[in-house]
Amino acid sequence: MNPLALTISLSSLAVGTTVTLSSYHWMLAWIGLEINTLAIIPLMTKTPHPRAIEAATKYFLTQAAASALILFSCLINAWQTGEWNFISLTDLPMGTLSIALMMKLGLAPLHFWMPEVLQGISLSTGLILSTWQKIAPMSLLLQISHLVNLDLTIALGLTSILIGGWGGIGQTQLRKIMAFSSIGHLGWIVIVLKFSPLLSFFNFLLYFIMTAAMFMSLTVTSTTKMSQISASWSKNPALSAITMLIMLSLAGLPPLTGFAPKLMITLELVKQNATLLAAVIMLISLLALFFYLRLAYIITLTLSPNTPNSLLIWRTTPKSHSPTAIMSTLALILLPLTPTILLI
Repeated sequence: MNPLALTISLSSLAVGTTVTLSSYHWMLAWIGLEINTLAIIPLMTKTPHPRAIEAATKYFLTQAAASALILFSCLINAWQTGEWNFISLTDLPMGTLSIALMMKLGLAPLHFWMPEVLQGISLSTGLILSTWQKIAPMSLLLQISHLVNLDLTIALGLTSILIGGWGGIGQTQLRKIMAFSSIGHLGWIVIVLKFSPLLSFFNFLLYFIMTAAMFMSLTVTSTTKMSQISASWSKNPALSAITMLIMLSLAGLPPLTGFAPKLMITLELVKQNATLLAAVIMLISLLALFFYLRLAYIITLTLSPNTPNSLLIWRTTPKSHSPTAIMSTLALILLPLTPTILLI
């Protein structure tokens, strides 16, 4: 991709998110979301392949529909209240606005675009789509969390956790698995949104770190399919071991970072007398745990029979992977710092 075009696209992504984060006016927030949507499309189509064009088209149509719904909701609200700020929202625009933001995030049952789009783009663009592109709509959702319908958040959160686990079981493509993993994690974030927005923000922060670390590890090893992941051990044993631990962290196993949000969300739901809901989402999460454990098993306990001569490649190819190392470290050992982070 042309360096100038790449710089403009990445700068536009930063500007779009910044505009949305710093806005107090719904029109400004909508403009920021639109800049974000349009900026990532050149990155999706940087590889001239029909699959990438298809993914970009699906993404554009879905995001355009969600943006139109957001604009329509804001116009109706301004017509009813005479104000454009985030605080003055009536019931009807609030419902449609919440659904539109959740559609932008990829929550089930509005998730159908997410696995298909992620599968059609490169791992580096998939990293941006799964992490950075979620910041702007999630920030808006957190700002209006006190007005969101509780039944809506619980219904979509439960559905997302179920779809995220069930959909990932039958996949062999790692990008689709990461898409369903993203849907499941967003379900955990949204289900506690009404009870504790701070906890939702904390969960989103850890989701951002763990997903970024996972995509970086897959990018370094150039792994996109489950059949390739078993051969990554002979290419780079250290990174393969770290990738396995990141998968277990995404699954939420202690003492890794991913255990913290699941534990705290469960405790918060029990404190809010939603013990049955906490039990149900923990049981549903076993579906996601299955495919994470299957990936961990493949990457560590199986070796490809035709790669014995490449055992020394990882020692003889000097490469700097500092960002991957930093994100991987955060994705694995943040659990002891959890009380400090919440106090801040």
